[in-house]
Amino acid sequence: MSTHHKQHNPGFLKLVNDAKARVKEVDIEKYQKMPADGHVLIDTREDHEWTAGHAAGAIHLSKGIIERDIEAEVPDKSTTMVLYCGGGFRSALVADALQKMGYKNAISLDGGWRAWNEAGLPVEKP
Repeated sequence: MSTHHKQHNPGFLKLVNDAKARVKEVDIEKYQKMPADGHVLIDTREDHEWTAGHAAGAIHLSKGIIERDIEAEVPDKSTTMVLYCGGGFRSALVADALQKMGYKNAISLDGGWRAWNEAGLPVEKP
């Protein structure tokens, strides 16, 4: 389970920063204070990342398919969803897209999978 920081390209970072200006974010400390039954935790990482390990209780809808499948998985657009990826960049892009689809409570977990592991939160492997 790799938690190293990735070097991102400037165009990607510009896109992410633009999305982050519009989306709600929560850090791992604030996430831990949220009621466990008050939200859906969604892993937006790729399949190989999910199978290597994921947050306990999360559902998997990767960034590549979430817009296509979210309405079947989470039909209530007022549901609070906490989205995470490796570090909080892809999940911010997903939260932005879901807001455009009418979801009111899509929240990106800043720090993502890396922060989850550093906090020692429960992990599952399929």
